[in-house]
Amino acid sequence: MADIYRVTRDVLSVDEIVAGVTDAAVGAVVTFVGVVRGTSEGRQVRYLEYEAYPEMAERTLAQIGKEIRAHWPDILHVTIVHRVGRLEIGETAVVIALAAAHRPGVFDALRFAIDRLKEIVPIWKKEVWIDGEEWRSER
Repeated sequence: MADIYRVTRDVLSVDEIVAGVTDAAVGAVVTFVGVVRGTSEGRQVRYLEYEAYPEMAERTLAQIGKEIRAHWPDILHVTIVHRVGRLEIGETAVVIALAAAHRPGVFDALRFAIDRLKEIVPIWKKEVWIDGEEWRSER
């Protein structure tokens, strides 16, 4: 089972992603699911628009996977998928799924993964509010 690092315009299915990291050796799967919220810094959000250079972003996601494996060698499978395009309130923007035989370390690895994604992956979002809009890094 290969790790997956993908940027897509497709709607994300958490169930499909979890199924993709689950096999007979796996006893623990942890996920982070980032969804579009309706407010940001006290402003009402209408929608978000994400952009990325997919090949560069996917290489950086794979780098995060290598870093996870270096720090937590018990992680068996890594999937990180980020959606781009226009996303409405409540839609899933990012899913990270990590699988291991046992739970020790897997929660720390998950926290590292999302923090690192926001730190280094070249994905930008435009927040569109009721009264304006602004492009921001995914941080």
